[in-house]
Amino acid sequence: MSTATGTLLKVEKGHAEPEELAAITAILLARAAATPEGVTATVRSQAGWRRLERTPGFRGPRSWQG
Repeated sequence: MSTATGTLLKVEKGHAEPEELAAITAILLARAAATPEGVTATVRSQAGWRRLERTPGFRGPRSWQG
């Protein structure tokens, strides 16, 4: 198991300057704090899944539902 190092960001490849880390941290914090614009919940009138017991038992070999 690894021990906690207290770092929040990890550079996987290359070298990031402190200014670059500060900039990406500011962007990530701003995105996390932002409220979503125009998010509306869509109400479905039908279920998004099919009930297989209501489908016919046999579909032809040239059927598009096959």
